[in-house]
Amino acid sequence: MILGICGSPRKQATEYVLQRALSQLEEAGFETEFFTVRGKTIGPCRHCDYCLREKRCLVEDDMYPLYSLLKEAEGIVIATPVYNGGVSAQIKAIMDRCRALGAEDYDALRGKVGMGIAVGGDRAGGQEPALLQIHTFYILNGVIPVSGGSFGANLGACFWSRDTAEGVKEDSYGFRSLDKTLKMFMKFLEKIFFR
Repeated sequence: MILGICGSPRKQATEYVLQRALSQLEEAGFETEFFTVRGKTIGPCRHCDYCLREKRCLVEDDMYPLYSLLKEAEGIVIATPVYNGGVSAQIKAIMDRCRALGAEDYDALRGKVGMGIAVGGDRAGGQEPALLQIHTFYILNGVIPVSGGSFGANLGACFWSRDTAEGVKEDSYGFRSLDKTLKMFMKFLEKIFFR
């Protein structure tokens, strides 16, 4: 199963792009699951070390269903709007709260394949730094980070939304970066899980 995580609290450009990516994966024969932060309560990590002692997070909120999906997934697609040159606060909370997942099982995410999508209001609005945050999260947790490669998708899929869902639909360059990244992502998934 491929898990798509939408880090936008709005039903706009980021969700549109992620849903399109998941549709392309489904057309290629992959099972997908969509998770959105919209309408959910996911508090920040308190760094209280409860998870190190008890092997579970003290904060019982909407992160718990996501823990189950993350364990089950073979591939992860994190899609974030760009906030101040980085990932959204909601995505950062998810990343930080995965400390409890690692405390429960150090290898919970190890060996999965991950890619990122960043949607900015400007063409150069911080998409690549946001993708670097996603890749850093993957690396720290043993997830294999995949980009689309050079010439247009160096770190992953980058979009310019002009701050609207309609704007992102017109970003043909962004969809080329998505296509390149999905192609590499599927290659890795097939090589690792579907030999």
